[in-house]
Amino acid sequence: MPLPDKRDHKISLAEATELTRRHRKEDPKAGHGEFFHREAFETLLAQPGCAGIRIYHGKGPKGEHHCVMVGVDGKGADMAAGGVMQMSWPCPPWCDTESPLVR
Repeated sequence: MPLPDKRDHKISLAEATELTRRHRKEDPKAGHGEFFHREAFETLLAQPGCAGIRIYHGKGPKGEHHCVMVGVDGKGADMAAGGVMQMSWPCPPWCDTESPLVR
């Protein structure tokens, strides 16, 4: 499958706040997010031919939400043989409690 067209992924803080607020309202027991150190992204992006990162939604054995990241090549194929990242830090408790994205 070819990659989708490039676009500006930026959204306003107001839009981001509304998205995260809606998530917390509709699924109050779900985590707010996950933290990955920079090296996780750099490792995936450093693979020869890596054009981006795909993030899959996953669920752990106790029902907890997880993000699973994998590099994607220029043809849109997962580069799973080059490594898959997941061992993130959940929010909460690893949150910026002053951020409008979690209030």
